[in-house]
Amino acid sequence: MQESKQKIKQKVTDNSAAIGVFDSGVGGLSITKCIAAQLPHENIIYIADSLHAPYGEKSVDFIIQRVNTITKLLIAKGVKAIVIACNTATVNAIEQLRAQVNIPIIGVEPAIKPAAKQSISKKIAILATQATSGNQRFKDLIDLHHNGAQVLIQPCPGLVEFIEQGKQHSPACNALLRQYIEPLVNQGIDTLVLGCTHYPFVQHQISVIAGPQVSIIETAAPVTLQLRKKLAEMDLTASSSQQGQTQFFSSLVTKQQEQIFSQLWQEPLLLCALEHK
Repeated sequence: MQESKQKIKQKVTDNSAAIGVFDSGVGGLSITKCIAAQLPHENIIYIADSLHAPYGEKSVDFIIQRVNTITKLLIAKGVKAIVIACNTATVNAIEQLRAQVNIPIIGVEPAIKPAAKQSISKKIAILATQATSGNQRFKDLIDLHHNGAQVLIQPCPGLVEFIEQGKQHSPACNALLRQYIEPLVNQGIDTLVLGCTHYPFVQHQISVIAGPQVSIIETAAPVTLQLRKKLAEMDLTASSSQQGQTQFFSSLVTKQQEQIFSQLWQEPLLLCALEHK
């Protein structure tokens, strides 16, 4: 581990350096879109580990290994901060990563606290991946922030794969969503937390199935706010004279992947291959 620490550590003083954002696949684009909109002067480097997506059914050791590998790639590109735009990677790997890296590391955690605070029925649910739903850090967050609310955890195996393949609007994806959401609604929830950065890309379908009485909460805005605060604290905010650019990299680059990225980003983009996978 000592050798690993020496490889990862660095100090950044250049406020024009990019922000690194990564996810197991395309889900983190939901966070990146918010960052680009709210911090328009920041350069962003986005990495999708699509060759290994989804992380939700991978072992903890594998997730940690991929998180550390991608962090080294981002640091080699000179980033000034890193956003782990993946709930599964955050709950499984952020603590050990922060121990190794001396630039800001922002994680993504399900919005349990605001959900529990706003719930009238005191019944909330969290849609999550298999790896997140079984993670002890995730369970500790629920214990800490449930505010007297009953918290139902719904693992959603298969959902990320539909989104990764660009099939989030398919009848099969809608059927899977109904299978996961309808039992929660029948149990009387009034607030539903999207506990994976992929899930905002099916938020409309979720909303239709859950009905108007159920509020849906995702995490892009609070993550962006936390990033803004960290950059300001370390005097790393980009100059307002520059217009930010976003670069996109993936461990799996195909024409279909590029089309899916462009569709979710809502404009054409160039998807580049990672130098090391």
